Amino acid sequence: MKSTGRAAACHRLLQGVLLVSAVVSTSCAVSGNPAPVTAPVVEVNSIEDWHRGMSIVLPDSLAAEFTQLQAALPGQVGMALMPVGGDRATVFGDWTTGIAWSTIKVPLAVAALRHDQDQSIFEMARAAITVSDNDAAAELWESLGDGHEAADAVQHVLDEAGTLASDGVGPRTQMDDTSFGSTEWSLVNQVRFASRLPCLPQSETVIRLMGEITPEQGWGLGLLDGTEFKGGWGPDDETGVYTVRQFGLVPVGNGQLAVALAAQADSGSFADTTALLDRLARLLAEHLPELSGGVCPR
Repeated sequence: MKSTGRAAACHRLLQGVLLVSAVVSTSCAVSGNPAPVTAPVVEVNSIEDWHRGMSIVLPDSLAAEFTQLQAALPGQVGMALMPVGGDRATVFGDWTTGIAWSTIKVPLAVAALRHDQDQSIFEMARAAITVSDNDAAAELWESLGDGHEAADAVQHVLDEAGTLASDGVGPRTQMDDTSFGSTEWSLVNQVRFASRLPCLPQSETVIRLMGEITPEQGWGLGLLDGTEFKGGWGPDDETGVYTVRQFGLVPVGNGQLAVALAAQADSGSFADTTALLDRLARLLAEHLPELSGGVCPR
């Protein structure tokens, strides 16, 4: 996984966030090994108020149970929540940022289908999203032009959803124009993208495909009925340790809740890491009746 400049990131994080009393304390280290974050909740103010005053009201039980679960899990985990069209993200855990892997195929597919409505592009988008076909994703990338043109097209989709960088959370998501899957995508910027995805022009087809993920990739958010999601995973080049992440839209009440998950198991294995996401998803499922979703602004 790429280095993210932990000391600077922690400095920005502590400057830019609103710490929730009673359940929150944050620990940042300047050494190469991340220190555990003892408190799970950080509320982050967004750049713009799509729905002024709207935010997630988290039950104390979710914060407390996440803290207990995180302490017992054999690995690092992160979870971010944000209502669709909302104005605040809530971030749990000690995993905060890393390589996007195949989750970047969502904005890639949106960009490709905007560029060309041909049936062949749709079929490539279907394969890239529903079974995470890398060859199909590469063809979508090539359909957008050379590396710089493709990166610009996908970057435009990401920028439409905005970023939380001005709140000190982390850098603007910047596309890697040589290997789109290697793009660094923080958990909080990813959940913001998810919360804006239904509101973006010409995103409906891709969201529908996110509801047709193959059962073999139905771990984590795939355990929640009616969820539209996309996963991504891969090993670190040097250590072989797998990172697995997902983001998606969970139906809640009369709206949707954007969720982003990520994990790295201590064992480094893919199976153990997806099992961590299953644990997070089951915890979230227990509290869905207490959470609020949202809708796109009119």
